[in-house]
Amino acid sequence: MRIDRREFLRGAAGAGCALAFGLKFFHFSDDPAAYAAEMEQLVRSTCSPNCTGACGFKARITDGRISTLIQAADYPEDSYNPRGCLRGLSMMDLIYGKDRLKYPLIRTGARGSGEFRRATWEEALDYAAGRLKEISGKYGPEAIASTIQVPGTGYVQKGALVALTGLAHWTMHHGYDQNGDLPMFWPMTFGVQSEELESLEWINARTTLIFGSNVIQTRLPDAHHLLEAKRRGRVVVIDPDFCSTAAKADEWLPIKADTDAALGLGMAKIIIDRKLYDAAFLQDFTDFPILVRRDTGKRLLAGEVLALAADARARTIPDYRRLFVVRRGHDFQILDPEKLNPTLAELEGEYEVTLSDGKVVTVETVFTALQKTLAEYTLDKVAAITGCDAARIERVAVDAASNGPLHIIYGASNYQWYNGDLKGRALSLLPVLTGSIGKSGAGISTYAGQYRIRFNVKSWWFPEGSKINWVPYLHFLQGKGPRYPEHGIKAMVGGWGNPFDQHNMNNTLKERATSGELEFILTTDFQMSTSCMWSDVVLPAPSWYEKYDLTATILHPYLQLQQPAIKPLFESKSELWIFRELAKRLNPEFESHFFPQLDENEAALKVIELLLETGGQETAGITLEMLKKGPVRLHSPAPGDRQVPFYEQVQHRVPFPPPSYPAPLKATAQFLRSGRIEFYKDEDLFLKEGEQLPVHKETYVETEYKVNPAARDKYRLRYVTKNSLYRVHSTHSNNTILLELQDNKAKVFLNPGDAGERGIANGDLVRIYNDRGKTRAYAVLDPGCSAGTAIFEEGWWSRYLGDESYNSLTYPWIKPLHEIYFVPGMWSPTTVWNECLVDVRRMKA
Repeated sequence: MRIDRREFLRGAAGAGCALAFGLKFFHFSDDPAAYAAEMEQLVRSTCSPNCTGACGFKARITDGRISTLIQAADYPEDSYNPRGCLRGLSMMDLIYGKDRLKYPLIRTGARGSGEFRRATWEEALDYAAGRLKEISGKYGPEAIASTIQVPGTGYVQKGALVALTGLAHWTMHHGYDQNGDLPMFWPMTFGVQSEELESLEWINARTTLIFGSNVIQTRLPDAHHLLEAKRRGRVVVIDPDFCSTAAKADEWLPIKADTDAALGLGMAKIIIDRKLYDAAFLQDFTDFPILVRRDTGKRLLAGEVLALAADARARTIPDYRRLFVVRRGHDFQILDPEKLNPTLAELEGEYEVTLSDGKVVTVETVFTALQKTLAEYTLDKVAAITGCDAARIERVAVDAASNGPLHIIYGASNYQWYNGDLKGRALSLLPVLTGSIGKSGAGISTYAGQYRIRFNVKSWWFPEGSKINWVPYLHFLQGKGPRYPEHGIKAMVGGWGNPFDQHNMNNTLKERATSGELEFILTTDFQMSTSCMWSDVVLPAPSWYEKYDLTATILHPYLQLQQPAIKPLFESKSELWIFRELAKRLNPEFESHFFPQLDENEAALKVIELLLETGGQETAGITLEMLKKGPVRLHSPAPGDRQVPFYEQVQHRVPFPPPSYPAPLKATAQFLRSGRIEFYKDEDLFLKEGEQLPVHKETYVETEYKVNPAARDKYRLRYVTKNSLYRVHSTHSNNTILLELQDNKAKVFLNPGDAGERGIANGDLVRIYNDRGKTRAYAVLDPGCSAGTAIFEEGWWSRYLGDESYNSLTYPWIKPLHEIYFVPGMWSPTTVWNECLVDVRRMKA
């Protein structure tokens, strides 16, 4: 099962683009009958780490083992063929690797020691259920916490854990904000969790601006669509570092880290000053015509206006909407939040209005207020803040506004900062001002994880009697919050993740595990990860080539199956079976939801049928039999079922926001009281913070510098953890083939000037440190790395870092504005990995 470098290179040359790792490379017979027989041995499944690729693969089976993995290349639209990368092709190294879990384990030594004993399934489940009952009885069920990670990679198996959590009334963390992938500008501005163009739509943009996303490296199966977009139009990368995507772009605009809000606001000012905006779009689909009171900063309500109050009282609207006021000609009019009819409302203007109490107040449109805010962002000032050349800023802004559709790809490395929401709100101005919303090739997209649920999952995830105590992961780390359990969190139940390596302040988890504050830890996985090492009970689960599941992603619109190419190895059991058995032991009444009369595969197929039947318009007419034949497009309001965000809102004039599953519409519609795209937020805290409209704020002022003023001089390097070409976050950290390609070394990228000041040479082993933690890596001196930055390739298991962790350096900063509302994984405190200062020094070899 091991392949050395020479064998790898020999195989790579022989297999060409269709690299496949395993016991043998594929070869198809020239004889038609033999070829057909070989084809019958292929089983299609879906590669399902948290990478958004969701690539179809066919596993060739030889003597009951997977001998080859081949890109399926069976998507109806040829542009999506083939999909896959070196990580997916080398998956067999994990399936048959030395870290594969074989049977249930119960801890015998200290947590983290790796000392376990083999147990039977009955023993392990009975023990786990007993401990969970004990903790629930002592502290209440909410003291037990589970996590839902990247649901798009497995609606069936992961839904089983959600269902159990709800039936048992446990606490649950949402992986979207836990992993820092929640872009908070989305709910603030558009009222949704997130939205994205499918990658095939990239080619229809005529201008593509990329902020903080290294598409060429992190979105490999779809990168050719970006190159086609470049051929048809223009691609500009705005990034502090000369990444591989910048190398392929028409233009790279180097920018000082975390100053993108200033750039977006400066570009917006240019577009408005030159009258390059789409006035009709702004009138009908945005809050720009809404009037704002100068005295309070609040949006003017129709019920406050003497001439409109009676009309307002006579109208019936949902509780999540408000009746705001616009100016049309010489009259004040009520803006209907439930209809997006043409308004002909004034975009600019200041007026006096008589209120119901006789008071006269001055009001102005949101658009006028925005222009006043933008007056501060002159070209010269923006150039000084961002470090970008003023003439280039102006040219890029004019080109983007003049050559639509405009598409912005907004990467996680850009918004995973304390004020990342401000950057997203500022950059959203560009496609909105130009009317590049709700049409082919247009909009703003964030591609971070397979979190967005693509259809209604209520029937499987939330059985009758379900009650989940949702707690943001940052509140768990801080040990406080509105929904934080009275007695704290005493038990963790998890899978599909590696929080003892991969999550914010993982050292805090280890401290709580060591002290006994966490009284019980249960983990399901197919590998012995670091989190398994710290668990009390470890239950072996199958890989995605050993079970049934249903998957969907954001980068392409296809619903796909995971299918068992082989039987679960050793004593592995599917998560559905595991949580069904656990449910039965916790309360026999729970078991009925999990199809106890069926074996684990039959039950999974039954769940898939249930989800398809009850999934809503997105899954209407899609059947299990269709999916067994290959991927099927989910339905959408756009022509050809294309994935075009807000198409229905703009083309069919349906109020914002569209649904964000699984939340009910009323939960997210409260974010947009006007039923339109909103840039003006008048909740009290937004006004207090001066963020009612997007602005630029200096980095670290509310975080590192506030907590430790000495950090400004003591820790002078920004600590950025980027995605690796050789891992999908923590998955593949132990892939021996990919480790060899990395020389088995973790790396940190430094600007040569910063390295020289510290006496660091290329290849030196260095210590990365701050007051909170430390880790180690080998220095790579990279002229493309911006000065003042240390870029660490995240995902390494601690065993490769001398039992240290790169996430011990981070801190669970919470921006108070992210706590105004709470909808799990949609409006919630979210991890801001990059809000972190460190320094680096040379270690002795």
